[in-house]
Amino acid sequence: MLYKLAEYINAVFDPPGFDIFRFITFRSALSAITALLISFIFGPRIIKMLKSRQIGEARKEDGPQFHWSKAGTPTMGGFIILLSVVIPVLLWGDLGNIYVIIILFVTIALGLVGFVDDYLKVVKKYKKGLAERYKMLGQLTVGLIVGLAIYFLPQFEGINSVTTIPFLKDFEFDFSYAYIPIVVFIITATSNAVNFTDGLDGLAVGTVGIVALTLGIIAYVSGNVETSKYLNIIYLRGNGELAIYCTALVGAALGFLWYNFFPAQVFMGDTGSLALGGAVGTLCVLVKKEFMLPILGGIFFVEALSVIMQRYYFKYTRKKYGEGKRIFRMAPIHHHFEMLGIPEPKIVIRFYIIAVILAIMTLASLKIR
Repeated sequence: MLYKLAEYINAVFDPPGFDIFRFITFRSALSAITALLISFIFGPRIIKMLKSRQIGEARKEDGPQFHWSKAGTPTMGGFIILLSVVIPVLLWGDLGNIYVIIILFVTIALGLVGFVDDYLKVVKKYKKGLAERYKMLGQLTVGLIVGLAIYFLPQFEGINSVTTIPFLKDFEFDFSYAYIPIVVFIITATSNAVNFTDGLDGLAVGTVGIVALTLGIIAYVSGNVETSKYLNIIYLRGNGELAIYCTALVGAALGFLWYNFFPAQVFMGDTGSLALGGAVGTLCVLVKKEFMLPILGGIFFVEALSVIMQRYYFKYTRKKYGEGKRIFRMAPIHHHFEMLGIPEPKIVIRFYIIAVILAIMTLASLKIR
């Protein structure tokens, strides 16, 4: 909104200095600053409101016993993140840009799915919250809408089902008719993976911030004719506007981390984790880096894989031997490290370091081909 206002003022009155608002880099910086300010201004108020309404995390009987002391910590803090992401994009982004429309849709839609789950668990006291099949239906529906939009809208003509292969030059892969189910799978899987990762104070939101910064850089170079040509990657007209969303997400992540790092004053809940996970998956689809997701989102990938391995190995051994056995002391894998006696903040920081290394590898793949 402010971007369009600045455009109008610049076109009509041509005041000195207003031309700067057309630059994505400037608006991205404003987006990050705005997100931080929203987090710092509204964060304490939202936390206070959650406390007053006694909207707190329930004790997880299937989690580590030393996490039981966290019961009662305000949850549904994902509202802080959603406000800090959506408002800056509405202010500084081009709302007519199809990439911006899609990523905002995914963020808000999956945020609503997560909110319903949190509301049923925390307010209505349904032990498991939203039934798994309904939560999955919401994720699949969002993924399907995104897949159909990219495949059929004219703005994506010529690049709708095409993606790049990491570390290979002059080679593009066309998913063809399989593209829509691939998009559905990526968005659903990433949404759940970030949800699994959200088990230690600051772990999920900090890692998402690192990934978002990386994707913001990729979006900017992909949407620039010269840099995309220089790097020999697919030129995506208008893709650079996603950098404004990504920097808002980075600012929101840093702002929320202020309250969420150990010991957490608030948890994001599914309101935040499902929205953030879906956004990461969608961004990878929109910048045509689907094959880079297991590397860039390596933390999320391993967290989800540990849950799958634990669950199916337990079922297999119970069926074969009559007694279920486990690969890890507890899944997701961050709990396994906790059970080994590693302090929670140390695990989180080490995961951050790994996420930064994976981000560097992802950016290096743009040139090492």
